[in-house]
Amino acid sequence: MVPVNASPETREQLVRNIITAWHSATAEQRQRGRTWYRTAHDLAAKMTDGHPRAGAGVIAALSANKSWTENLRLARQACETGHAVGHFTDALTKAAQIMAGADPAEVLPMERKTGQFFRLIADPEDPEAVVIDRHAHDVAVGETYGNRDRGLSCASRYALLADCYREAAWRLGELPSTVQAVTWVAHTERIAGTGTRGPSRAA
Repeated sequence: MVPVNASPETREQLVRNIITAWHSATAEQRQRGRTWYRTAHDLAAKMTDGHPRAGAGVIAALSANKSWTENLRLARQACETGHAVGHFTDALTKAAQIMAGADPAEVLPMERKTGQFFRLIADPEDPEAVVIDRHAHDVAVGETYGNRDRGLSCASRYALLADCYREAAWRLGELPSTVQAVTWVAHTERIAGTGTRGPSRAA
């Protein structure tokens, strides 16, 4: 598990791992990564009749431990019927609050993956937000953890990894979210079929 109080050397290695993963991506993977959040933004707007912020909130609320395909199915169903189903009670409650008009930023844990996911779907050009899911973690550490605990519920560890993506992005001249999305696409496709992942997961 990544130490919360990582040394400068450890931080540098995490940044280098992210940059290495970026350079390993094919041109096609980079293109898909670059458009990932814009495509999600457009889907969020479509399912809420032109209100992408609300759609982004519903998608994010229902994203935990779901494949991207399943995440979208649940979000579309919730927006069409006005009733969220198929998830943990906490996620369903948050989705219901957002559909009732609550600001997603006041409902979702903004310092964690769900809140950051909302931010980037709502605004794909957000210069600071970074989604750290299990795959983004594994890219940074340079190792596929499989079912081992990554400790991402720890806010300090999440912040450390997010900062490493920001540093890598600064060196590459890209948005942090672009670096995360491109490396996520390359990593998940590399490990496909190894038994360490299910269908394509939300970033």
